Amino acid sequence: MTNPAPQISSAAAPFRRDPANVMRLARMGAGHPTRLSFLRVLLRRIETEGWQCDRPVWQVDDKGVGHAVYRVQGPGCCYSLVAFAHDLPDDMRSDRVIATAWDATFTLFDGDPTPADIDRLRANVPFQEAGRITPRELTLARANRSVRLFAHVVDALSQGRQPDEAEIAAVGYLMRTTAVYGSGKFGASDRARIATRAELNGPFQVEMLTVWLIRAFTVDIVEHMARLNGGARAIRLDPALRRSLGVGNSTGLGMAPFVVRHPTLLNNWTIAREEALARVRAQPGATQQAIADLHSALDAAILNARAWHSDHPVQIPRLADLRRDLALVKATLPGWDWTAPTPWDALWHWGEAHLSLEGQEALLSLVLEPHGALIDDLAQTMGADEEVSFRLNGAMRVSELHAILQQHYAWALAIDFDLPENIARFWYVSEEKLEPRLGERAREDGGSLEQPLCIARLASLLAASLEGLDGDTPVATLLLAHPDHRFMVRRAQMAATHPYAEIRDNLIGIDMLPIDMMRCKLAFFGADRFDPRSDRWIRISLFQGAAFPDEIVLGPRA
Repeated sequence: MTNPAPQISSAAAPFRRDPANVMRLARMGAGHPTRLSFLRVLLRRIETEGWQCDRPVWQVDDKGVGHAVYRVQGPGCCYSLVAFAHDLPDDMRSDRVIATAWDATFTLFDGDPTPADIDRLRANVPFQEAGRITPRELTLARANRSVRLFAHVVDALSQGRQPDEAEIAAVGYLMRTTAVYGSGKFGASDRARIATRAELNGPFQVEMLTVWLIRAFTVDIVEHMARLNGGARAIRLDPALRRSLGVGNSTGLGMAPFVVRHPTLLNNWTIAREEALARVRAQPGATQQAIADLHSALDAAILNARAWHSDHPVQIPRLADLRRDLALVKATLPGWDWTAPTPWDALWHWGEAHLSLEGQEALLSLVLEPHGALIDDLAQTMGADEEVSFRLNGAMRVSELHAILQQHYAWALAIDFDLPENIARFWYVSEEKLEPRLGERAREDGGSLEQPLCIARLASLLAASLEGLDGDTPVATLLLAHPDHRFMVRRAQMAATHPYAEIRDNLIGIDMLPIDMMRCKLAFFGADRFDPRSDRWIRISLFQGAAFPDEIVLGPRA
């Protein structure tokens, strides 16, 4: 199945935001989840199609060690999360990618696993990269307990009382994943094998399904431990408290380069969101239901912002901006003139004039929320056939290539790469874990291993090579003389038809924050409560407030 190309409708086109504004790291690093985020798309499909969910296997002993199977049956296919629970000593618990043991490990199995499948997976999945999995496995994942909250919930439930709401709100999850691998990594199924399935056609749907089922496991294991400790006194977690729990995630630099290496995908994610905003802004009026839904979404956002905490010096002022801005929106809406022409566009312009970047991107999420019927179809356009855009056009004239650089990369050509602060870092791949890393050029060796992730500098070097060439020269001739420019020529040709494909900032500059790239991607996933632990490591939460598998039929629309 090929995703339709995202299109800006003619009616919405005048309301489209300029890529020069949208694709700056400061704004990308202020992203918020929306109803087009991948986990929301998954939950809508599960609810709309009435998927059946159950837990056919629970074999966990009195030490909390064993395995469980969570099964979901869609219209055409069955998927099963096979979860392994481990007794992990405290001194072995680490969120770092170099860890070799975890509190729980998982795989999403394609189908309904047999006992023989379980035996094979038990011998491999707990070892993660060191094990061996097959194309029957769609993902490979691991998670660690949030030790203090996990122990608090077990203790409270075992004594017949509910855990403290403030304790739960402060953390928001019982376990956090440290990796969820898919798309062929470590032997898992290649993306191409499953991409034609309607339910998996969108971006990261198997990963989101994995995490949603992991969330169910985190509650089941804590209630299991409470029953073991408390016997007949033990109770189950209150449904409202349970709903407030998500799955945490610790993410490092390994995620950041993805949005650079997949320009057409980044373009399609972004242009779908921008089309959604443009469609809403183009509406000539506002229904009473949409206005009521906006107020409800705002109230939820305010509660979420209150519960969202961070000690990082970058995030602290951003959170203060967000809380102030949401309060300002709350104070402004009661007097808003919804009878004026294009009231949503007027609200957006007000936000641009009065709100910070955090507030503006939160407002984007808020105004999309009441308009599912108008925008939800755009979720089907967020995939990409990257092979099509990978082809080079060697027949293109140098003058055309030069024009593309001037139009789409003027921001890059304005950077002086002779200044040390503009080449302060370099991206490379670690030898031990084959994961992206960021080096400090003035202090660290390894510059010779630099990865081509600074698109701005590559564009600048390409532009320099074009100087003095006859405009009618074919690009193929240029590349025969300068084959090192193939990578950048391909990206420039992509950018000509994909306006949101490039991050319009210097990715090796001294002030660049990798967490901005990570937050951009994670917001598209549907992550919330971004909590940077450094400029290269971030914690987030997924699926807070969402339905669980055992209540999906009764749950509210995602």
